[in-house]
Amino acid sequence: MRNDSKRVVRTTLAACGLALGMAAASVQTARAGSPVAGAFGEAKPLLDTRLRYEYVDQVATPALRKAEAWTFRIRLGFETGKAWSTSLLVEGEAVAPLYHPHYREDNAVATRTNYPVVADPEDQELNRLQLTNTALTDTTITAGRQRIILDDQRFVGNVGWRQNEQTFDALRVVNKHVANLTVDAGYIVHVNRVYGPDSPQSPWGGDSYFANVAYQTRLGKLTGFGYLLGFHPLRNVPAALDPARQATSTWGARFAGDRSLGVVKVAYAASYAKQRERGANPFRNDNHYSLLELNATWKQFTLGAGDEVLSGYLVPGTSTTVGFSTPLATLHKFQGWADKFLTTPGNGIDDRYVNFGWTKKGLAGFDTLAAALAWHSYRAQRISGDYGSELDFSLTAKRQRITYLAKLADYRAAASTPTTVARDTDKMWLQMEYAY
Repeated sequence: MRNDSKRVVRTTLAACGLALGMAAASVQTARAGSPVAGAFGEAKPLLDTRLRYEYVDQVATPALRKAEAWTFRIRLGFETGKAWSTSLLVEGEAVAPLYHPHYREDNAVATRTNYPVVADPEDQELNRLQLTNTALTDTTITAGRQRIILDDQRFVGNVGWRQNEQTFDALRVVNKHVANLTVDAGYIVHVNRVYGPDSPQSPWGGDSYFANVAYQTRLGKLTGFGYLLGFHPLRNVPAALDPARQATSTWGARFAGDRSLGVVKVAYAASYAKQRERGANPFRNDNHYSLLELNATWKQFTLGAGDEVLSGYLVPGTSTTVGFSTPLATLHKFQGWADKFLTTPGNGIDDRYVNFGWTKKGLAGFDTLAAALAWHSYRAQRISGDYGSELDFSLTAKRQRITYLAKLADYRAAASTPTTVARDTDKMWLQMEYAY
């Protein structure tokens, strides 16, 4: 058996062993005849598997090869019922390459540097371990390693696109005591990033706080938010990857809703935020963020357009520029699927885009069949400059618990785009996912 095949077997067996061990513990505890036994007796299994092929062709130097990544991800765990208003969730995760990796897994590690990065490293870890308590009226308190998704994930998300999702070692409190008002606040001590626990750039440790207060009106949801991010400096990583540079305080507001205008449903969103440096960040930061988006849906068709701006800032007395930072975001959702702007360029970025969607139920034997097409035009925000354009397309088919996906991204840099910002890139994905 080849070494890479053996790794697949080992990682899959490790995840299965973890799940079987947890299940055995549940049964043994359930025999004890206590509230804890009742909670474990009501335990529900968690299972999520994903098989993916990713292809990357990036123009750089003649030595840079095309990346191909076949990876398999499995998550296994359980969530108990409640004992003393408290439930337990445990979930293990394993990610394995199916063949010898023809891609670079981590941009902080100097291995396979002749390939583009596909951030899906081999991984076996505890993905989530959390206690959730609802003893206080209209309040949910979650402590431990958990998934946190806020609003549209522009500032805090789980990066669910990657095989190893982003989770947080955190304390989170959500209160809904006042009608139409949700107060969501928490403290984060570790960010478990997509590169896995063996990466020199994961986890990020520090002291980060968030507050998200939303009020539901007849026209939409009005949200005020504050994200105070503080990260300890990391050794053994390039200076550009030091999380201390991402320590910022961001305050802003978002409004999003939808209305029916005859046979057309119109959805709208607007957001604005200001950002400053915080904690150990060595660079002054005085940036802003804005978003305007409008979508119209008629029958199975959706047409939309938007403009998202993340500004750039020239540090006074220096030649250093700093872009608006969203290090905890699900970045793949924004500025195109080619992921060329995961870090905002120092001169900022203005992303103007249009999108088209189509959804049909009960077609060709699938429960749902959907297609999406988007076009982006990128420009610098602080100065006059063209970053190029991107065309994205996806086709999704769902049948019962299985979801199939084919996805393309085609980014073309403008002639004036600095090579330090972005280069021509083509990406393709084929994926099958099962979730229980």
